[in-house]
Amino acid sequence: MIQLKDICLNFGSQAVFDHLSMNVNPDQRIGLVGRNGSGKSTLLKAIDGLQHLDSGAISVTGNMNVAYMPQEMVLASTRSILDEAVSSYKDVGPLRDRFLYLEPLLENQDSAVIEEYAEVAERLSELNVEYAIAETKKMLLGLGFKIEQFGHPVNTFSVGWQMRIVLAKLLLRQADFYLFDEPTNHLDLVAKDWFLDFLRDMDCGFMLVCHDKYFLDGLCTVILELDRGKGTTYYGNYTQYEEEKESRLQALLQAQTLQQKDIQRKKETIARFKAVASKATFAKSLQKSLDKIEVIEVPTDARKVRFTFPPTVRPGRVVLEVKDVAFSFENKQIFDQVTFQIERGEKVALVAPNGVGKTTLFNVICGKYKQTHGKIDLGYNVKSTIFEQDQNRVLDPRKTIIDEVCDNTMNKSEQEVRSFLGAFLFGKSEIQKKTSVLSGGEKNRLSMVKVLLQDANFLLLDEPTNHLDIPSKEILLRALQQFDGTLLFVSHDQDFVNHLATRIIELTPHGVHSYAGNYELYLQQKRDAERILAGRDGGKSSKGGQSGSSDADDKEDRKVAFSLKKEQQRLESKIQRLEKEIGTLQASFADVDYGTPEFDTISDSLDTAQANLQEAQTEWESVVERLGKL
Repeated sequence: MIQLKDICLNFGSQAVFDHLSMNVNPDQRIGLVGRNGSGKSTLLKAIDGLQHLDSGAISVTGNMNVAYMPQEMVLASTRSILDEAVSSYKDVGPLRDRFLYLEPLLENQDSAVIEEYAEVAERLSELNVEYAIAETKKMLLGLGFKIEQFGHPVNTFSVGWQMRIVLAKLLLRQADFYLFDEPTNHLDLVAKDWFLDFLRDMDCGFMLVCHDKYFLDGLCTVILELDRGKGTTYYGNYTQYEEEKESRLQALLQAQTLQQKDIQRKKETIARFKAVASKATFAKSLQKSLDKIEVIEVPTDARKVRFTFPPTVRPGRVVLEVKDVAFSFENKQIFDQVTFQIERGEKVALVAPNGVGKTTLFNVICGKYKQTHGKIDLGYNVKSTIFEQDQNRVLDPRKTIIDEVCDNTMNKSEQEVRSFLGAFLFGKSEIQKKTSVLSGGEKNRLSMVKVLLQDANFLLLDEPTNHLDIPSKEILLRALQQFDGTLLFVSHDQDFVNHLATRIIELTPHGVHSYAGNYELYLQQKRDAERILAGRDGGKSSKGGQSGSSDADDKEDRKVAFSLKKEQQRLESKIQRLEKEIGTLQASFADVDYGTPEFDTISDSLDTAQANLQEAQTEWESVVERLGKL
């Protein structure tokens, strides 16, 4: 167990942790959420012992092995990818390093070297090093590396690919509990899907900081929200957290309204009686009780934004036609035979594993690269604009936010520009900031405002969610969902793709495959195709057949069972909370008079809680029954 005991930490005048206490069980799968600067990364570092606290303590009990993955680090290793990853095995790694070091020295016929080499080789055979190497290769392939890259030195890869090696080493350690700080930042969609499945099947707990809602929904059974130094626990995944948070907010608003009415009534009574000599003592007593009231404060909610897009110019039916396109680089064929059309109103996501050429194809379509073969044509009346992945290329560091947008949208009034900037969370004072001082997420939002105000009817978006937190992504998602034009976009965010795309185009080295629907439908269609292919190759017996279910069926059953178990845990926590709430409400009748507004409020709350308890118990029985049938 990990125990946080009354921890405090201040950065200047900001309280990062304000007497925060909690217990973390080894099997819990916790999503750590909160606004930027709320202390999510700092908490992970503190648990790992890398962050000093002002007071309080963090302890890890029960010999629990905790592994921490930072957002970014540089591996200066000159070892090959495979050797670096294998080194994560506590016993195998050092012995294999020694084995590889001694091997070339055997030519000298030194008896001491020969003797040590034989001893190391024997110890390695006892440790089943071949199994460790096989598991390491499987891990590296899952994270997107190719077999031919296994022998390349680690320090020749970019930071993004080095972080995949860091992740591989961490997972191979088979720790009891993991601390993940944005582990999906450097993964493409294919690697993310593999990583998601891997974490689902792992027999351990973790605390995860992630701006990918798809991950938080698919993995987490607990959400811990950090806000102004405090931590609030919600049971369930991220979507359930949002629902529960909204429910709590509404209850708090109702309580605040009732309290404000009560305070106003008491103030009026005090004002009426304080000038009356016979009532002065009573008025003074009432004032003292009023002064002791702890005023209910409602947390600042994310700004609700609405968009009003002017209708775009209507293009022809076909917005983009790509016909038999190929691209080569330094005599190496990247892809060929790429043919597809995008029609008016479609929102199309372009997907592929890293290295297949997805970004290259996108840049060819944008006109940045020239195809080696084939045609790319925009349709009739199509006006396109591009959202660049690298915002530093398109923003003038000398300009303020408002000037940057106004200078690039000449047909828009300043009021229209201000309104749109406000919708993307740039307040009146913030729009006077220079673009040079903006964070990555702020630059992203600013560039998106510029794109959306171009009156284009075809948007080409390259990683539009980079550097954005979940609330900012949801603002962007709502904007693009309301956009009445056509989209072609590249994104590594599953939730964003899932809720925006109406079609998925998957790039392969020799053409594309088109899938109607969102990302989940795309994955389902791929799974169905793989099952059909597996059936053709070797047959597939039904669940009740002699040879048992297929691996795909077993995996699907495990996923369903995992989901049901999460739901069972959530419902059990909800039932416990409601039973406690009902007990508190029943006890509070002793402090109020029958027939008063306070009595009616408690009575209504009790009825609601009892109805919710009955509903939760019914749902729990249904989930348990479904689990029993698997």
